[in-house]
Amino acid sequence: MKKIFQLIITISFAIFGTSCTKDFNEINTNTKVLTVDGLDQSSYGFVVKRALYSGVYFDNSTSFLRGHAAFSDIYSNYQTHTHPDFYSDNFVLNGAWLDAFYGGFYTGVAPQVKYAEDYAVTNKYDIENAMMKVWRVYVYHRITDFWGPIPYSKFGNGEKTVPYDKQEDIYKDFFTTLDQAVALLKSNSGKTSFLGAQDVIYAGNVDKWLKMANTLRLRLALRVKYADPALAKTNAEKAIADGVIENNADNATVKSAIAFANKYNTLTAWSDFRMSADMESVLKGYADPRASKFFSAAGTSDPSDDPAGFTFNFEGIRNGQTKIAKQSGINAVSSNMAPAYLTVGDKGPDWPVLRAAEVYFLRAEGALEGWNMGGGSTRSFYESGISASLAEHGSDGKNLVGNPYVSSTNVPAGYDSQSAPVSTIPVAFQSSASKERILEQIITQKWIALYPDSEEAWAERRRTNYPTLYDRILSENPDIPVNKIPRRVPFVGIEYNNNRTAVEAAVATMLGGPDNGVTKLWWDKKP
Repeated sequence: MKKIFQLIITISFAIFGTSCTKDFNEINTNTKVLTVDGLDQSSYGFVVKRALYSGVYFDNSTSFLRGHAAFSDIYSNYQTHTHPDFYSDNFVLNGAWLDAFYGGFYTGVAPQVKYAEDYAVTNKYDIENAMMKVWRVYVYHRITDFWGPIPYSKFGNGEKTVPYDKQEDIYKDFFTTLDQAVALLKSNSGKTSFLGAQDVIYAGNVDKWLKMANTLRLRLALRVKYADPALAKTNAEKAIADGVIENNADNATVKSAIAFANKYNTLTAWSDFRMSADMESVLKGYADPRASKFFSAAGTSDPSDDPAGFTFNFEGIRNGQTKIAKQSGINAVSSNMAPAYLTVGDKGPDWPVLRAAEVYFLRAEGALEGWNMGGGSTRSFYESGISASLAEHGSDGKNLVGNPYVSSTNVPAGYDSQSAPVSTIPVAFQSSASKERILEQIITQKWIALYPDSEEAWAERRRTNYPTLYDRILSENPDIPVNKIPRRVPFVGIEYNNNRTAVEAAVATMLGGPDNGVTKLWWDKKP
């Protein structure tokens, strides 16, 4: 079985080589690999399984670390870098790290997803074709939200030059692709894919994949709200009409396994990051019962800043620490991730793809805009989002002092006894507040509920400018002050070396500004 697995992955590289692979010509002409004709239905299942795992974990810890842990974890302010020689927390957009992340996607994730979709089309596997179309949209939306223009429609063209696509065009194709997938899933309602357990998200359940497709459409619709309000409204209402995830039993998660473990169960042992001060301020102030599901108690905690009525042993660190501060032993007095993420060699928690809590917050925002979000109000959707997230993490709906969480007037607290709270946003819905204040409430709770999906949290920070979080202590990027965050990451060196014509064309005609961390993405239009 292991040999079959390796051969299948080799096929994906051989057939769909990309410009960011240095040995492109050799890989693209290797005649010693298994051919497509040599596969059958059972072998195809291994390709899909690998494509689903690689879509969230990549194929190695390094690629996951260089993108997710080194950038989005830090720019969402979920974590703080504590390694003395890591500077992305100070807004240094490390080219070598981005090379590893970008290369990991285009030589690992993208070929597997493309192969799985193309094979399904060729063999008229309608259900599996729909599943992989949904998955293609999912994996690519996370990558385009890092860079903006990327190789998309021409990926796998077998040439050394792979053109880029505008982000606006990519997003519009996402909606078209989801239309195609939804139509196929609807026509097979009630059925189950032959993939069975090799579908590590829903075990082949077509109806659940339909909800996932519509939920992804809803996420992307809100993403483009400020760039194309009409497109956003149309797709948001279409998603609701077709049926989205509404309870935790239907949550889309990639099931971790020993062979495909949660990458944090490797990374946490390296002690490169700790809980952010923002997380401490928010979770402590709200007396949030999810704190112990997200983080471990600090080795040495500071009781002087604990609120009245309960002990809070979780300690965060401000983002953007100096090298000297990082060398002062701050790991020992701050919180690592929760125990479930700490055992090396364990499969670790499942990876969240799309969850009911996020759906309710998306619907709350849509209702705030006056869109038809399916028989509810901004307030009811907001409160349902909180309740869904609490239930997902085993909470009975009470905060750490035993009072109902959703109606609490609690606000964030200072992360230490000398510091101001990160914001003044309460938990309890403020019906009489301004539209903007209500949006801040929605996104603040959504930020908590998305953890540890930092790609989405960073994207939402850029899109909405919420939640309100602490400034960096230090920025080493002259373009980005301490009170801002990167809006994108620069195109990578391997592309300038191997796909220069295409990447330079993207900068000149698609990006809308210099190739740096300040130029905003297409959908990033909020003033």
